Amino acid sequence: MMVSEFLGQLSLNIGGQEARFPTVLPAADFDPNRDAARIETAIKTKGVDEQTIIDVLTKRTYSQRREIAFSYERRAKKDMITALKGALSGSLETVVLGLMKSATQFDASEIRGSIKGLGTDEETLIEILCSRSNDELVEIKKVYKEMFKKELEKDVAGDTSGNFAKLLLALVQTKRADPSAVVDYDKIDQDARALYDAGVKIKGTDVATWISIMSERSASHLQKVFQKYKSYSPYDMQESIVKEVKGDLQKSFLVLVQCFENKQLFFAKRLNEAMKSKGAKEKIVTRIIVSRCEVDLKKICSEYKATFGQSLQQTITEHTKGDYQKVLLGLCGAEE
Repeated sequence: MMVSEFLGQLSLNIGGQEARFPTVLPAADFDPNRDAARIETAIKTKGVDEQTIIDVLTKRTYSQRREIAFSYERRAKKDMITALKGALSGSLETVVLGLMKSATQFDASEIRGSIKGLGTDEETLIEILCSRSNDELVEIKKVYKEMFKKELEKDVAGDTSGNFAKLLLALVQTKRADPSAVVDYDKIDQDARALYDAGVKIKGTDVATWISIMSERSASHLQKVFQKYKSYSPYDMQESIVKEVKGDLQKSFLVLVQCFENKQLFFAKRLNEAMKSKGAKEKIVTRIIVSRCEVDLKKICSEYKATFGQSLQQTITEHTKGDYQKVLLGLCGAEE
């Protein structure tokens, strides 16, 4: 990594803003009218020209897609999202409709979908709430209320219980400290000891202490806490979580710790597991690629290759087919 590149990332990280590594970048000579015309023609074509729809929408950012939708509506006198819904089906439709939402709207919809209806889809709830930054969660709460006229906190509380609910609510309350340029070694030591004293050291687990430390400290501080933790505990943080708590609470703490340590590696592993599992878990693959393509999918791709020895693009090619494969590859971009 070039020094200048590293410094660039450093300055990005200090303001509480995470560095961005998108695969979907703004198209250069962008003309929303031309794109809208291409999409209109593609939809009207007998049998629908999916390839054109994929080419246009995966190579434009969300804000550009919004402009295309405005142009489309002026031209065709109908709503582009409704038209796309009518023209497409299956997995391709799911991805394309996901792309017509902002990352925050998409996350809010996924959370809402995991809560409403019979039974809760805890896996989705955990993945989103435990992997999003504080800034992202602040936005998600706002958008959730605009979209569904409901408070995210109330919905989460109404749908979960016990310590699992307490942890998710602590995250949704977004009390996490911003990263600081100053490293507080005393605080790091205190937190590491407190995590050990509340868990491995005693019989039972003082979950409340774990929740407050993991929901209120900055990610950069927690990375150092988990390092220091190893000097007190015979087990690292992830092993301690597995020993101390069970079920959804365990899953949530594990996702949190993995994301503090290396968020993009966490997503790379999720993608690999989802694509290689029986009855490939398309929902997970779609969610990660759609929600991260303008955030950090480029870095997820590099972690993927480093960890699994083949590119994410190769795995997608082996485990998916047809238009679904094309749209995913379009969003991942060319292999590095």
